[in-house]
Amino acid sequence: MTLLAKVCGLTRAEDATQAAGAGADLLGFVCHPPSPRHCSDLAIAAEHPGRAVLVMVAEEAGPILERARAFGFRRVQAHLPPGERVQGVALLKAAGLFVILPWADEPGQVPTAADLYLWEPSPARTGLAGGSGRGHAMAFPPPGPFLLAGGLDGDTLRERAALLPPEVQPHLRGFDAASRLEAAPGLKDPRKVTAFVHTAHALELP
Repeated sequence: MTLLAKVCGLTRAEDATQAAGAGADLLGFVCHPPSPRHCSDLAIAAEHPGRAVLVMVAEEAGPILERARAFGFRRVQAHLPPGERVQGVALLKAAGLFVILPWADEPGQVPTAADLYLWEPSPARTGLAGGSGRGHAMAFPPPGPFLLAGGLDGDTLRERAALLPPEVQPHLRGFDAASRLEAAPGLKDPRKVTAFVHTAHALELP
């Protein structure tokens, strides 16, 4: 199985096109104005309908669904408050969307049925909803197939993957990277993007 490479935090059409050309399987477009990776023109995602992922922070799922419909997204990465996740994911899935659910590396989370999980550092530790460039201890895995996120690029991916607990390795589906693939906040470095994608695709786990 070839592992997936998700390039997240795309803000420019040329960066999205370059990532797609490098072979990225998923392209993340952030809708969160406080973030330096906020994409002010989500219409650029329309050029990549099979790969585009709407990455959105919201208090409930309704605005995520509205934005996904408005811009033709088929996949969403829904950053929702803990108390809204079960109901919110159910709403998004009922609308026919493929849901990637962020799963912080922290205890006490309520299992929520998503299509795919994003195993990332705890926002309580980083102060950010993703995009911190920091890894995590990989101590509290999600309840299903996941993309590994946190401190990843072409140089660190193999080392981080080797540290995955053996019992969760069968659930690994790929990797997500954002801040460590940049030349500046929100602007991707083509060499870093290409190295990350190629390393992810070439990786073979025991």
